[in-house]
Amino acid sequence: MRILQVCAKFHPYAASGSTKVAYHISKELAKRGHSVTVYTSNMKDKYNRIINGDGIKELDGIHVRHFKTVAISATREMKFFITPTLIKMSKKEIRSFDIIHLHEYTTFQNIIIYHYARKYDVPYVFEAHGSLPRIGAWRRLKWLYDVLFGYRLLHDASKVVALSRFEADQYRRMGVPEEKIAIIPNGIDLSEYADLPPKGAFKRKFGIPEEKKIILYLGRIHEIKGIDILVKAFAKVIDSLDDVKLVIVGPDDGYLGKLEALIKALKIKDDVLILGPLYDTDKLEVYVDADICVLPSRYETFPNVVLEAYACSKPVIASNVESISDIVLHGETGLLVRAGEVKELANAITFMLTRLKQAEKMGCKARKFVEEKFSIDIVVTKLEAFYERVLKNEQKSE
Repeated sequence: MRILQVCAKFHPYAASGSTKVAYHISKELAKRGHSVTVYTSNMKDKYNRIINGDGIKELDGIHVRHFKTVAISATREMKFFITPTLIKMSKKEIRSFDIIHLHEYTTFQNIIIYHYARKYDVPYVFEAHGSLPRIGAWRRLKWLYDVLFGYRLLHDASKVVALSRFEADQYRRMGVPEEKIAIIPNGIDLSEYADLPPKGAFKRKFGIPEEKKIILYLGRIHEIKGIDILVKAFAKVIDSLDDVKLVIVGPDDGYLGKLEALIKALKIKDDVLILGPLYDTDKLEVYVDADICVLPSRYETFPNVVLEAYACSKPVIASNVESISDIVLHGETGLLVRAGEVKELANAITFMLTRLKQAEKMGCKARKFVEEKFSIDIVVTKLEAFYERVLKNEQKSE
């Protein structure tokens, strides 16, 4: 198949979950002999560009086209990296693809590719990656996008991909018929976790005593992620446990200042280490040295960090929101707590840190679980069959 993947940003320059998903499935599809092209912007984040102009790159068998961004309007909910040269290229090349896979929802790239896919009758599938709901400060703009573009984008798709039963219900509420929805979870390339760094490397790098236990949060520093709940719970934990360090890893998404102020107010600054995003070996080192990973989110759909922690045999404590219970199995691969409950989260953390053998067993179960359900090989096999069904149905309707 000749497959086009479309996303606002792309790996390795962007750290978001959806960009890694697009990369991993593209890499695996190329490995299986498919011709895979990616259309994306030349943005690394909201402020920094990878290249000044349009660029082409071959990456792990993938043909990646970075289009020059001339204007930016980017928030968590809206990723408008305006790339005008994409219009000319789409008009020229879209007809050469068998199928198109659009990633995320409110992007400039989706609007342009949608137009030309419809114009030239090229089937496309759509994957929201949890970006459908109108939440946060930009919900009115999201509503406007839905009216102008979103409903048509969903209605005209050959099929849509939901990461979970919860997201499938979100599609239904947006008017997508049941027969158009396929549930295919995110996958993880376990080969990246085959040769983990030695234990202790992260602690030595940051001067953390060997006997200290590490609680790890890895993700965007944003209020919706519930990091304030974790920090408050951690303040309670260290009242009874004095050999613990909270490590926060991830890019600032507008909440870092408030988070630092909260840590200062709780007088726990010496017990908290805040880092920016970590990549490759640095990221693996912090996973290896962590005793538990905590995801205290107020809202989630399918967080990749859970699969990453599992790949490193680490148990996860998470808020029991949306479809998290599908991937964090309470008492088996981790613990679930009610969102926003500081005391409950503190108790769960204390339980895990005072029963390390039990936590280790959960970590082993987590590794087996991710191998059986979420390896990239399993997920892309499902996706391949999904693409083939779409093309078969399109041929029948002609």
